[in-house]
Amino acid sequence: MRRTLILIVPLLIILSAGAVEITAAEPADDGWKNADPGDVGLSGARLQAMGEAIRSDKFHKITSILIARSGMLVYEEYFDGSPDSSLRDTRSATKTVTGILIGIALDRGLIPGVKAPVMDFFPDKRPVKNPDPRKEKITIEDFLTMSSLLECDDWNQFSRGNEERLYLIEDYVKFTLDLPVKGFPAWTAKPEDSPYGRVFSYCTAGVATLGGILARAADMSVPEFCNRNLFGPLGIRRCTWQITPTGLAMTGGGLRLQSRDLLKLGQLYQDSGVWAGRQVISETWIKTSTKPHVRVDDETGYGYLLWLKTFGTGDKKYAAFYMSGNGGNKVAVFPGLDLVVVITSTNFNTSGMHEQTDRLLSEYILDAIEPD
Repeated sequence: MRRTLILIVPLLIILSAGAVEITAAEPADDGWKNADPGDVGLSGARLQAMGEAIRSDKFHKITSILIARSGMLVYEEYFDGSPDSSLRDTRSATKTVTGILIGIALDRGLIPGVKAPVMDFFPDKRPVKNPDPRKEKITIEDFLTMSSLLECDDWNQFSRGNEERLYLIEDYVKFTLDLPVKGFPAWTAKPEDSPYGRVFSYCTAGVATLGGILARAADMSVPEFCNRNLFGPLGIRRCTWQITPTGLAMTGGGLRLQSRDLLKLGQLYQDSGVWAGRQVISETWIKTSTKPHVRVDDETGYGYLLWLKTFGTGDKKYAAFYMSGNGGNKVAVFPGLDLVVVITSTNFNTSGMHEQTDRLLSEYILDAIEPD
């Protein structure tokens, strides 16, 4: 079931399973200022070549690319024939929005800290299945870094916590808390033997549970909290949240936003938590959430629901942190370049989907950086 709500000011939302679309009056100016690529040190010819490559189907199902540099929108193209106002399904990029909201809740004193035990927020959902005293020590930070001791791995079809099993259960939080503690066979690394003392395991269920923590800590729905403290201040007027069977917003994926608004989220991080002169989230949280807290592989780190990696070719290689979702969707921030990039795609569940957008970043966008 789909509901459409017209929202002008902070919201009161009654949620049920399905999706809720939030729409407010469109402002005359959404906050973006435009500039030509050449004005900010980018090769317009290289970016034009990228557009031609996409339109000739050398890259599949790319729907939009937006680039901001020095806080100005310098490139905006839509390749699927849809208007710029279309809401983009960026799948697990939602998880980073959840991380931002946790940071805001912490800034406001609604959550005592990332070391707060998850179980403290759910006295009514104590695990009946697989009880284990070690679960009492699982923290918010464990879910932010995809490194809890719960047996939850979306990249393993046999995992008890695989997200496809989550979607079969009514109560996503209860599903998570009832998962068993995982074991570490001899051929796998243990937390104590790993960088940062953690082992990465991609777990949507844990991030969905962070939504339950947000709702209880703030005493309001996640969409309402988000609108008041993040989307409202950024001038984000339209979005669609997926709603779980118990009425909890799905904070692990499925949030739909306009491409220009996705770019705002990246720019917010590039500008140390400030948008339009307002400190929306603390600089402390920006710095902490974009540091590596666990290693994914030899080339990739992970912060607080943010990926960390270097992109580029030859001598043009630059560090980034980024939001990422199925299909190759990315919102990438290159702090050393004052550069923010949005790539949206509907290339879902296909081999090479992330490698495709990585190529666009490395071979075209970063290659467009002109020497000083």
